Amino acid sequence: MNNQVYIFDTTLRDGEQSPGVSLNLNEKLQIARQLARLGVDIIEAGFPITSPGDFAAVQAVAKEVRGVTVAGLARANFKDIDRAWEALKDAEQARIHTFIATSDIHLKYKLRKDREQVIEAAVAAVKHAKKYTSDVEFSAEDASRSDQNYLCRIFGEVIKAGATVINIPDTVGYTTPEEYAKFIRYIIENTPGMDKITVSVHCHDDLGLAVANSLAAVGAGARQVEGAINGIGERAGNAALEEVIMGLHTRKDHYGLITGINTQEIYRTSRLVSSLTGMPVQPNKSVVGKNAFAHESGIHQDGVLKERTTYEIMNPEQVGIIANNLVLGKHSGRHAFKDRLAELGYSLNEEELNLAFSRFKVLADKKKEIADQDLQAIVEDEIKHIPDTYVLEYLHISTGTSVVPTATLGLRCGEELKEEAACGDGPVDAIYKTVDKITGLSCVLVNYALNAITGGKDALGDVTVKLRCGENEKIYTGRGISTDILEASAKAYVNAVNKLIYDMK
Repeated sequence: MNNQVYIFDTTLRDGEQSPGVSLNLNEKLQIARQLARLGVDIIEAGFPITSPGDFAAVQAVAKEVRGVTVAGLARANFKDIDRAWEALKDAEQARIHTFIATSDIHLKYKLRKDREQVIEAAVAAVKHAKKYTSDVEFSAEDASRSDQNYLCRIFGEVIKAGATVINIPDTVGYTTPEEYAKFIRYIIENTPGMDKITVSVHCHDDLGLAVANSLAAVGAGARQVEGAINGIGERAGNAALEEVIMGLHTRKDHYGLITGINTQEIYRTSRLVSSLTGMPVQPNKSVVGKNAFAHESGIHQDGVLKERTTYEIMNPEQVGIIANNLVLGKHSGRHAFKDRLAELGYSLNEEELNLAFSRFKVLADKKKEIADQDLQAIVEDEIKHIPDTYVLEYLHISTGTSVVPTATLGLRCGEELKEEAACGDGPVDAIYKTVDKITGLSCVLVNYALNAITGGKDALGDVTVKLRCGENEKIYTGRGISTDILEASAKAYVNAVNKLIYDMK
């Protein structure tokens, strides 16, 4: 049996189904490029039939990203499959991923089909997809609640029809590790042709077992794991790929398996996904949380200082967390700045470098020392920009315990400086009402989150907002960073408004 586990990333498809997440084309491309640097084997770039935006994103990833298989999702019907291929046809390596539900509860209430009809639809879909590409994946939706003998039948038929990957998902996060391993093993042993294809698993985290179930399935013979960065996705999310990867890497003695992942890109990938989706990573999150390698207990600190492995089973540098943080200050030059970014894995063009360096100099005047996290925040904030309709020119706040909070803002729109003032329930509310007055938009703030990027009184404040405008149910995420949290709050809101306006155009 192959000792490599293939990593199938669905951050751009299932991950984007997280409530409140909406990525534009440029943001999806940035994540796809980083996933390629991470070394994932397959990027599921979207579900092309669902919308023109999803189609365009899959098409763009297929055209641009190389060195990785690009997959598009399609239901088991010809229209979906044709649309998926249209989006995927320029990929260096293309995979059509087609699926249909197999559990009795789905057949009865959702599909209104019997078992034989579902087999016929699955076989026809795989044969049709096979006309376009040799790489066809078939998924049995809600497999973990399906009859295992029926699964053996349908899998045997789609393998004969040409499927090269069989996915056995725990769609609703219902199973347990021991149960799932036994389930996977039974299907492998009782399905004709299983030795000729790759067995895949896709686990959801409704009971908090997605990673455990995925690793149990790998132990039972699965050789592809599907999941998302930071575990984002529908409902409680997917298996967190960084946890699966480091589980296999750290416990290679137990699993005896490898992946093709460059683990030093894990932290950077996590940060990028968190930034662009507006979904913060919880501090105690495994592998990539800010507390994952922190030690407060005196006993733990003493042990780590004497020998790191007393309390750390992973080296933070293995996942790309650089131990030497404080490196640059206001006297640092452009060359040192560029070299440090290169060490952190960033390759910027001249325009991006100039913009990022200007931001660095402004920050360096406010902070004595610049940490790597500060640099990462500057670069991620700068290179992700869409064309700005509005740019924050200045901000003045009047607030206190005995005055009505008032904000005066100047937003530059092209050559014109637009100025307005408004009162609010607090300084942030006043800022946002002023922006709405200038832009003429009526936005609803859905979520506001503030995090400190580094420690100390001069730490950068990182504000993420999510807003909705009018009857449009789409959520727009904006991010702003500054040592002044009110300025960061203003930048985040303006960033989200710019995305909204760009989308409207």
